[in-house]
Amino acid sequence: MNDLPRIQALRCFITVAREGTVSRAATLLHLTQPAVSLQLKGLEESTGLQLFNRTPGGFTLTEAGAALLPLAHRTVSAAADFRTAADSLRESLRGTLRVGTIQDPESIRLGPFVRSLATSSKRTEVFLRYGMTDDVLAQIGKGELDVGYYVDATPAECRVSGTLSERTIDDGKFQLMALTRFDYRVIAPSEWSCKVLGKDWAALADLPWIATPHDSAHRRLLDDVFRPMGSSPKRVAFADQEEAMIDFVESGSGLSLARDSMLDRITRKRNFVIADRVALTCDLSFACLTSRRHEPIISKAFSAMQAVWDLKPAGAAPAPIEAERSRNSARR
Repeated sequence: MNDLPRIQALRCFITVAREGTVSRAATLLHLTQPAVSLQLKGLEESTGLQLFNRTPGGFTLTEAGAALLPLAHRTVSAAADFRTAADSLRESLRGTLRVGTIQDPESIRLGPFVRSLATSSKRTEVFLRYGMTDDVLAQIGKGELDVGYYVDATPAECRVSGTLSERTIDDGKFQLMALTRFDYRVIAPSEWSCKVLGKDWAALADLPWIATPHDSAHRRLLDDVFRPMGSSPKRVAFADQEEAMIDFVESGSGLSLARDSMLDRITRKRNFVIADRVALTCDLSFACLTSRRHEPIISKAFSAMQAVWDLKPAGAAPAPIEAERSRNSARR
């Protein structure tokens, strides 16, 4: 015997022995008849034994085939047990989910998501790592995080909430589930009203801007707007938190992006003005590597996120994101 027989060959051996014909075995195994015949031929060559008598009425076991059939059953059963044990062990060892978070916890519904996983029948320990959105995606790509939140400009095809789309970003293939849609608005010091009201992006490029980290959505979104114009805004201050960015704007330092939902929550007197001609519509999505989407713990995380955001299950007719956004606004 040259090598141990493959499990697929043993399954063909067992099925042909039970059914008596290659055609019926092929149908049950979802294989072609030539594929089954090739598996049997390979098995007989590797064992050096004739396992079947070929007759006009079908296949019957030889003495050697009959002797090996019980062993084939046990081997296939053991292989199935091995796979089940391996899957169970992998799930138990992967009981910790590493999540990349962005923005403030309330706006991404982080608390309900963590509670959902922690209180489920198979409890999952959630490890949170805060970062800029591009850095979160890079860590997912390198396997340092399992899932995470990602913000990007709404794509041309206008995804609907709860649906999955695959995108290639920086050479990595990612599955993104759109959770909600929002606008980034441009805010400026209140005394700059005449500089921003009625102005387009080209006019705003000449004004000072608050700088953000290279891995932030703010930096990427603005670069995508100004790069085609050949412009590079003058950055006069640096901040990595939206509250700090608003404080810089109110102090008269420069312009900044700010989420509409954050502006809606500001109850104190505003010392800034909102540009009325420009906005960036974006999606907040939940992301993982495409190659890992069906791992049990990641599938569980996506299901939990769907429930937390009250999204339609896969296969149901989803509501447009704008409708979802309206529901979210009603809750606030």
